[in-house]
Amino acid sequence: MKNLFRIFVLFVLTSSALVAQNRDAVIENIIKEETNNSQLKNLAHELFDVVGPRLVGTPNMQKANDWVIKMYKSWGIEARNQKWGEWRGWERGITHIDMLSPRVQSLKGTQLAWSASTKKGGVKGEVVMMPTFNSKADFEKWLKTIKGKFVLGSEYQPTGRPDYNWQEFATPESFEKMRKERSAIASEFRKNIGRTGYNSRDFKTAIENAGAVGMIESRWSNGFGVQKIFSSSLKKIPTIDLELEDYGMLYRLAKSGSKPEIHVNAQSKELGKVPVFNTIGEIKGTEKPDEYVLLSAHLDSWDGGTGATDNGTGTLVMLETMRVLKKMYPNPKRTIIVGHWGSEEQGLNGSRAFVEDNPEIVKNIQAAFNQDNGTGRVVSITGSGFLHSYDYLNSWLAPVPRDVRKHIKTSFPGSPSGGGSDNASFLAAGVPTFNLSALNWSYWNYTWHTNRDTYDKVVFDDVQNNVILTAILAYMASEDPERASKVKIQLPVSPRTGKPGVWPTPRSPQRKGGLD
Repeated sequence: MKNLFRIFVLFVLTSSALVAQNRDAVIENIIKEETNNSQLKNLAHELFDVVGPRLVGTPNMQKANDWVIKMYKSWGIEARNQKWGEWRGWERGITHIDMLSPRVQSLKGTQLAWSASTKKGGVKGEVVMMPTFNSKADFEKWLKTIKGKFVLGSEYQPTGRPDYNWQEFATPESFEKMRKERSAIASEFRKNIGRTGYNSRDFKTAIENAGAVGMIESRWSNGFGVQKIFSSSLKKIPTIDLELEDYGMLYRLAKSGSKPEIHVNAQSKELGKVPVFNTIGEIKGTEKPDEYVLLSAHLDSWDGGTGATDNGTGTLVMLETMRVLKKMYPNPKRTIIVGHWGSEEQGLNGSRAFVEDNPEIVKNIQAAFNQDNGTGRVVSITGSGFLHSYDYLNSWLAPVPRDVRKHIKTSFPGSPSGGGSDNASFLAAGVPTFNLSALNWSYWNYTWHTNRDTYDKVVFDDVQNNVILTAILAYMASEDPERASKVKIQLPVSPRTGKPGVWPTPRSPQRKGGLD
């Protein structure tokens, strides 16, 4: 009997050692593959330079969906486009902007997303600024003077130098003086709009209806040469964003009575109603195929740049992670799926649709890992409000190489996110979802939704760091013999309501965008 017991103990110890040895080998192979054979630069070139920006409802977005499928299939990974809605189809064309008077100069800017097109060959007109209005009657009187003209519809910026540049070189008194001047200009601009009797959106429609030939805006992002590029709210005339330097010049010329004249050729096409998709990739599990580890990143972007860091780098992390896992871990215990979501930028629509349309998958997700905020290495992971997340997330992080793990600050149990990125869609459904939060590399000023969000801003060493991290997390979550606990914390009392916080609940997506 003693001999049988010794044999049993030896068998258990030997089996455990083999499991650990196999685990170590897979992890070592993951690290070697990504270190020595990374495909990140090739993928980045194809996605950013060849496919380009990925605005929902555009041919580029469809091209991106199809390109992702092509890449997965070239690696032997099953992939499909899953339709979740319809959107206003639109295609960006050229934008040329030239000042004709009081001198000739080409200007730097672009039409906003979903902007109306100019006629073929463009349109020219005088540029005018809005005067100070004392009443709605003043505004309506002025509207009668703007037919055939371009209207400057944004506040004037007194400096194109970001605050950090002022802090480095200006005297404290000069810096404070500039800040007060900028604040006063912004405040008066808002009050002036209020005195028109319209809100910040409807006053533009009134200008459009009065016969203006275009709206000129400038949304500076508090960095050298950086503009936020979003969408036009107008239907009949183009909306152009001019970079701060050129916008300020036109403003000063108009204010001084120099009557600047510009020519704008902004071509775009309306494409009617088009289908929109999430792209889903899958490596089928062998032991527990109906349980899932989810990799998550949104594929869509705004289109002022090429969407490189929002969220091209997150997309690259998940693409490359799937490639590495397929090569080094081709038979996972649980099914590993990846979601490349559409229309995150308009309200997490793709991921919300996936949650709503795939309840059997969602309820059986072991864990989800989402990456969104820029090109930097991951520096923060929280437990997202799951009471026992410390236990399993720490065990999954344990084999991550020290040179990757040392940068990461963890906090437990954390709290659930109500929005911001696609992790919120899955947290609302009770899925243990962990946002891989990155070092920002001046993300908010310089690349987030800007004209400078391009390939050259990618820090490939940091993205490679994130692939190794994500691949190991996915592997460990897949191999874990236990299901990750979904027990949620009791949220603290809200100081605003005096009541305990409530866990976010799933929200339905907007499935027909821009079609009203």
